[in-house]
Amino acid sequence: MRYELLLQTMTPGVPYEPAKVDALLAERRVAARPDGLRVWHLRGGDVEVAELREGGQVVATELRVPLSDRPDLVREVVTEAAALAAAAGARLVDPQLGRSLSATDDGVVVEQYMRTAWYAGHVGGMSDVMSVPSPSAAGEPSSLLPSGRFIIIAIGVLIALYLVVDTVLGGVFGR
Repeated sequence: MRYELLLQTMTPGVPYEPAKVDALLAERRVAARPDGLRVWHLRGGDVEVAELREGGQVVATELRVPLSDRPDLVREVVTEAAALAAAAGARLVDPQLGRSLSATDDGVVVEQYMRTAWYAGHVGGMSDVMSVPSPSAAGEPSSLLPSGRFIIIAIGVLIALYLVVDTVLGGVFGR
């Protein structure tokens, strides 16, 4: 499994021109592989670069970040890809978040990346990312998730409501 980011046209519906992005990638440390994919060599690791096609046309350039327990690579990819997108007149999109990104959005992307890595390691069976901590462990000091707190509070409110109604009805009917 990988975490994917897209370089797309700024305006939806306008044909994507991969030549601009390809020219800028050629200036960076990008090497072609025999299978047709390209690899962008960054300080934090390697990222696969591929064309995303729909209906036979290129609609985006896809950046595939391998999942791991270290968010350094995805931070670097967001920063570098945002600069690349700005230079190419394109936009960087995170399909998992469903929004366009800038270089300052690395924090929210890292959070989603870590959730994806945790899911891949614990549910998807990828043993190489099993050491990723639970996404709730980072922000939650207690073991009770917010949904569990809500259920406990709701049960407490229902019990209190029952006792109030029982007392009022007992007084009305003389029990």
